[in-house]
Formats: sequence, C-alpha cells, structure tokens
Amino acid sequence: MKRYVPWIGGLLLVIAGISLYLAWMRWAPGRDLYEIYQPITASPGDCSADRRFAIIGDYGHDGRAEAQVAALVDSWQVDFITTVGDNNYPWGLAKSIDRNIGQYYHSYIYPYAGIYGGGADENQFFPALGNHDWRSGAIQAYLDYFTLPGNERYYDIRRGPVHLFIVDSDAREPDGRTADSAQAQWLQRRLQGSTAPWKIVLLHHAPYSSSTMHGSDIELQWPFADWGAAAVVAGHDHTYERLQAEGIPYFVNGLGGRSIYRMGAALPESAVRYNQAYGAMLATAGTHCINLSFFNTEGDLIDSLTLGPS
Repeated sequence: MKRYVPWIGGLLLVIAGISLYLAWMRWAPGRDLYEIYQPITASPGDCSADRRFAIIGDYGHDGRAEAQVAALVDSWQVDFITTVGDNNYPWGLAKSIDRNIGQYYHSYIYPYAGIYGGGADENQFFPALGNHDWRSGAIQAYLDYFTLPGNERYYDIRRGPVHLFIVDSDAREPDGRTADSAQAQWLQRRLQGSTAPWKIVLLHHAPYSSSTMHGSDIELQWPFADWGAAAVVAGHDHTYERLQAEGIPYFVNGLGGRSIYRMGAALPESAVRYNQAYGAMLATAGTHCINLSFFNTEGDLIDSLTLGPS
C-alpha cells in the first residue's frame, strides 16, 4: 500500500494557486492598455538637438527585456543617460551591479572598472536611487560603482539648456523625503537658482500614478512647479504614464526591463497610459523647446510632448 504524505496535497494546492494568480495578473483588466485622453500632436523633431538624452527606469535586471531597451537607447546616439531608479535588482548588491548595469551601459559610465568592455571618456550615466538599490539596507555597492556629483544620493547636473535634478525618494534617505526635509530644501534652492531653460526633476517613487501596484505617493507631491521645475519624471510603477498636475507634466517611466504592472482606474491627471511593452524616454532639447517622447522596444512612438517657453 502506498503511503499518503499529507503535505504533498497542500503543496499542489499552493502551486495551483500561484499558477492561477500569475494567469490572472497576465490577463486581468489593466494589463495591456494604451489609452490616450489628450491628443498627441508633438514629435521628437519639434526641437533642435542641442542635447539628446535618454531616461530609463526600473531596468536593472539582466535579461532579454533590458537588452532590448539598451539597444533602443543605443540606436538614439544620445549624449547621456539618466535613470529614475531600481538600477540593480533585487537587493542592490555588489555581486550583481555590473551584470545588471555595466553589461548594457558600460560605454556611458566613467570611470568604469567592470568586466564588459571599455567605459566613457567622461561620465554620461546619471542614475537616481530606487528602493531596490536600498533593499539590503545600504547603498555602498552603488556608491562604489558610480562616481557622481554632490553627495551622490541626490545631485544636479547642467548640460547645455537642460538642468537635471536627481532626487533620492527612498524612505531611508538620511536627509528625508518630505517637502520640508533637508533634501527638499536643497532642491528648492537649486531649482530657484538655476538659469537653465529646462529644469527636470527625476526621482524613483511616483508622485502621481494610476498603477494598481504602487500608485501615487502623496508624500512626494512636493511643490515642484512653484519651485521652478518644467517636468517631473519618476518610476517605481512598471508602466508608462503621462499626467498633468499643478501646471506641469509628470511622467511614470518604469518599463526599462524588470517587469510590467497593471493599471487601475485613470486619475483625473492622466493624459496617456501604456503598459503593453518595454521601452524608454528620449528627450531632445534646445534653447526654445524640449521634447519628451516614449518609444517601445519595437521603435513605436507611444507618446510625445513638446514644451515651449512658458
């Protein structure tokens, strides 16, 4: 007589439950959306290419999707790349950082001491910290890998008509993440002191998002527009979304290669929502305008917005 092992039945139920959950996540409403609430009338050709740069988010997961996004970015021949966090899944450790970042983007990084080839002559890679970069409780691997301005957790760079302000939105940031924190006070001073035509804030956690996974982070709804920002770009939710809030565009740009999240109900601020494929943002900036566009890995233009003088 065969002996019955009780735990096998429980294990089979767990496996079946996980399979059903994954199937539901793949096919449930909100998984494959491309919704446009405001007409898209812009294109990347609107602005002269004084500066071209890419914005990628939630990308640092070695695999086919990240490789496809990296190939897309390489095809643009950009001057530099900036990120909105989660550069090194899953724990932000030294043992995975070169495989997750350098393998695909080493030619933009200076100094580069990894194993995948030569680096840049000067640094052209400017990341923001994400929660997965902090996941182990420390960011030493990140600090050792990159050489960045300021305290390296939050900093700003000026490239021609574009001034980028990279913020650390993680709750473990020593200088805080609220609108009255030391970090926010630094941002306000730097934004108001900048003479650049285009001042762009980049951070990981999205102030506005209609994804069902994380959604809007109210604590990060700082008065960016009042401080002088022209646009805010975030990640964290693995979707693409453009929203209009407090007079400026906000973007969720989290389709860099890790996974894709479902959407919930559109927010009143939503203008364009997309989660059908991976992709990245291309920014083309001149003195008189800046264009911010999202392309998927097939090269399809999904969204495009041109900002002119206010």
